[in-house]
Amino acid sequence: MNLTNERKLAALAKRLGESADPGAFTRLRELAASESALVRRLAASAVGKLAGIADSAASVDLLRPLLDDSHPQVRQYAAKALGAFGTAAEKTLPDLRDLYRNPAEKDYVKRSVKTAGKTIRESLRIAEGNTLHSCARCSRPVAADEYARSRKMFQKTLCDHCFDETYIKRRNFDTRVEVSKTIATSDGKLVQSDGERRIAEWLAARDIAYRYDDRLRIIEGRQVRPDFYLPELDVYIEYWGMDTLDYKIGMMIKQQMYQHAGKRLISVYPKDKNRLDSVLGDKLGRLK
Repeated sequence: MNLTNERKLAALAKRLGESADPGAFTRLRELAASESALVRRLAASAVGKLAGIADSAASVDLLRPLLDDSHPQVRQYAAKALGAFGTAAEKTLPDLRDLYRNPAEKDYVKRSVKTAGKTIRESLRIAEGNTLHSCARCSRPVAADEYARSRKMFQKTLCDHCFDETYIKRRNFDTRVEVSKTIATSDGKLVQSDGERRIAEWLAARDIAYRYDDRLRIIEGRQVRPDFYLPELDVYIEYWGMDTLDYKIGMMIKQQMYQHAGKRLISVYPKDKNRLDSVLGDKLGRLK
């Protein structure tokens, strides 16, 4: 698959996941069988976002084979998505267990598998009446499917009403962020600053897999949007490109979150843009 088509299909998968349209599932089924690992990963993620909208049984049946995908990030995102379907994904618990116990499996895949399994089992306990959970915003008791969907999306427990309100706020914020990405890298990815462009191109030139501006959970109940995450190395890169007081306060809070979670963070500053071989090359070499 050529790069242009891959990007178009990847963007389509992302849009379908955000569409809240049950009819999107048919197209996602096709994308999940793509020859591109990127497209398969985003298709799996999109199916998870349609939890509570698309047919649960069909969604689980689509995701289950992706746990055996040849690419680790596809396996990771299939596991994440399965967690969103709660009780409907009960039959995948043995698959998740086998994946977690595989000594050759990537650590970052195992973390997602563990979280998904925990969510599914907790949803089963709620459904059986053995456990009660309340919405973090309105305190209303939540059902098993509400619990699973909100835990996957927000890492907190929300009823459907509060889930929808929170989702709309996040989508509006994400839209503002996307509009600010106006600088193109050499391979056509849009980023927010020249410093981020240089880092993206440095990583791409060395075939280092990265995810840009993805929302990731590093602490229970809290998420961050690292500038770059290197999944195969489990390393985070932040480009601290501004010098205002509010920005510096936010930077310190974010750095403390990484430290508290025991995550490996590489900080890059504007003065480092012309010496990335030293700043990134040396530090990554020591972390491998």
